[in-house]
Amino acid sequence: MMNPQICLAIFFVLLSVPVPIGTKAAQEAAGSERAARGACSVTLPRKAPLPPNEAGTFFGSGAAHGNGALYVGGLWPDGTIVFEPGGPGFRYPDGSLDMKFGWYRGRGLRGKLSIHGKRLDGSAPPSRASIPEAYADTGFQATGVSFPTEGCWEVTGEVGQTRLTFVTRVVKVEGRK
Repeated sequence: MMNPQICLAIFFVLLSVPVPIGTKAAQEAAGSERAARGACSVTLPRKAPLPPNEAGTFFGSGAAHGNGALYVGGLWPDGTIVFEPGGPGFRYPDGSLDMKFGWYRGRGLRGKLSIHGKRLDGSAPPSRASIPEAYADTGFQATGVSFPTEGCWEVTGEVGQTRLTFVTRVVKVEGRK
């Protein structure tokens, strides 16, 4: 019979050894998600603090980010844009992923909106923006932002000297074959 103190020591050593749970793919996905959260400090949305008459004309005002002069709406609740088959957004043949965002120039801000973005967690071409010219130089502006790859992206909108930046994670989920 083994010494009880040795048995107890072996028991505590075994408790400290990590035991894999689930499939290898699930473990890798969980590890990748933890790494992505740590590597990408996303911007979490809030309701835009605009008067009701202004917020009503601003697409995405319930999930927005702003600085008092310029706002972006339509941000995802946890800061991650998920592109999946049948979901929102567009997938292009070149692999880029496009999502719509509403921008809003607050009271007193006038001018043409420009948008640019860069990947923070790896190399990639810059994002591209689609900014229709059918809108006035005040108030609401519909846009689309195309991300060339998945990853952590910093997107900045500018009107004159006013800048607003948000960070989002872009993830593509493949469909079943």
